[in-house]
Amino acid sequence: QVQLAESGGGPVQAGGSLRLACEASGYRGGGFCMGWFRQAPGKEREWVAAISTGDGSTYYSDSVKGRFTISTVSRDIAKNTAYLQMNSLNLEDSAMYYCAADRECTILAGHWRIADNAPWGQGTQVIVSS
Repeated sequence: QVQLAESGGGPVQAGGSLRLACEASGYRGGGFCMGWFRQAPGKEREWVAAISTGDGSTYYSDSVKGRFTISTVSRDIAKNTAYLQMNSLNLEDSAMYYCAADRECTILAGHWRIADNAPWGQGTQVIVSS
């Protein structure tokens, strides 16, 4: 069973940077997809970025393209860590950020179509202030 654990959230000033990490353990099926969603109070969940651990392909939502960078490091066959480097943060980036994983990065109409039974992390809060 895949387990995900996020870290790295916190307060940051507008224009600043923050790096989130998501450690995935327990996946033994070769390459898979890891990524991030976020949800601000009163808003719907929004996909942010995804990466294929197999070939390193990356995918971004239009709202973060050019500012955020997703990467992944594999420590052994069953442990992968995905990083989300967030630069030029603005107030609209404030949200709870959740890590998720799926067998593939299925990107349709500019969104990651993640499986209903995909594993999720507990979330890490990002607070951007002016």
